[in-house]
Amino acid sequence: MTQNTPRKPSRSELLKPLELVGLSGVMALFLGLVILMSTREPVLAVIGFGVTFIVVLVVIAMLVLGMKPNDAEKTDLDEQNKGL
Repeated sequence: MTQNTPRKPSRSELLKPLELVGLSGVMALFLGLVILMSTREPVLAVIGFGVTFIVVLVVIAMLVLGMKPNDAEKTDLDEQNKGL
């Protein structure tokens, strides 16, 4: 009998979601600071930050979902499906 042990994800695979959220945060922070410096209204800057963070996060997620898996990902998916 062979034992199917799940493969431990690499460090880059674990940090990928944090990179995407961080990129969204940096873009939202930039826009929030621009709004704050130009209007001097903190409430408007916070609203701009929140809206920008969510919009950029959704756009990045849609772009990532649209990417085709490479050969290594296809092999990994096939191995996971055989275990079911």
